[in-house]
Amino acid sequence: MKKDLSPTLLDFGPLRIFLARHFGFCYGVENAIEISFKTIENNSDKNIYLLSEMIHNPQVNADLLSRGVKFLQDTSGKQLIPFESLSPDDIVIIPAFGTTLEIEKKLADIGVSTQTFNTTCPFVEKVWNRSEQISKKGYSIVIHGKPGHEETRATFSHASAQAPSIVVKNMAEAEILADFITGKKPAEDFDIYFKNRYSEGFDIRKDLERFGVVNQTTQLATDTLAISGYLKNVVKEHYGLDETNIQKRFADTRDTLCYATNDNQSAVNGMLEQKADLAVVVGGYNSSNTTHLVELCEHSMPTYFINSADKIISAKTISHFDYRSRTELQTNNFLPEKQVTDILMTSGASCPDAIVESVIMRIAELFGVEEKVEKMIEMFNC
Repeated sequence: MKKDLSPTLLDFGPLRIFLARHFGFCYGVENAIEISFKTIENNSDKNIYLLSEMIHNPQVNADLLSRGVKFLQDTSGKQLIPFESLSPDDIVIIPAFGTTLEIEKKLADIGVSTQTFNTTCPFVEKVWNRSEQISKKGYSIVIHGKPGHEETRATFSHASAQAPSIVVKNMAEAEILADFITGKKPAEDFDIYFKNRYSEGFDIRKDLERFGVVNQTTQLATDTLAISGYLKNVVKEHYGLDETNIQKRFADTRDTLCYATNDNQSAVNGMLEQKADLAVVVGGYNSSNTTHLVELCEHSMPTYFINSADKIISAKTISHFDYRSRTELQTNNFLPEKQVTDILMTSGASCPDAIVESVIMRIAELFGVEEKVEKMIEMFNC
């Protein structure tokens, strides 16, 4: 029931957990994991490599490594195993984030197939396809994304092969970009703000006379829409256009937003309408979409970002991740002392349901209601 965004109540008496209506694995992640494990099962006689982390989840990646899979790169693109050491008989799995055209060519030159074991999310490919479509109509591409993220690097590679392209990471940078579009900032200063984030030969004096905005699919949909809307208004005012003629300068790309990311974010907003004592968000610490769920929750209540049940050390202490400082913190007395404690819970698109279940069970143990949880699980499994 996608229109119903109210959370699911798990009532265990002294503990009540409100679980987001939509959480956890999206189609792209589920598909990537299924392909990866089938590939391992069906090719036990071959060397199997992952281009980089399959998804941003430590447990899933650890499981793959335990089965003999090796990573060719880390998440930042640093080479761990030289491509030159590969042979045409080796298998390289392309992760759900996709990869750059440059890496595809390197692998193809070695004779390694880049399509047979490609798990790129269909919604990431949709962004690439839409970029290509609007580039053929003479539009440049503005990408809303984290510059160092694997998906953004891949999208930038595909977009810049078709049209002048640039990456902006947030509204603040969109505002700076607007100053260059309108001439408030001199073109000579462009490199100060966007060095290494635009395509070769990009000319700020002419390449943003016509453009469209696409995004890294794990970004907050509301942020992308806000950036797109802001830049659209800048273009309208600068060129004196009305709504009828805006398409001459600005491409409509709203259809590139990932439904799964949007559903999870909308479900968190629906969940936050429920009064609660705290929120727990479960997922990998380098997961972009999970971080955005944390951002949404922390505006309303104390929020704890954890990647496994063992981060809940005791009823008094929790170890959790601060995405701003990129460090793990310990908080004492995180559970309130009251008759009934209400906790909101969700997880990122790369987090297996089993990890969420283990977190629920760990919290239940602290309240002495684990038997109630077990009975509920049995009931759902029947």
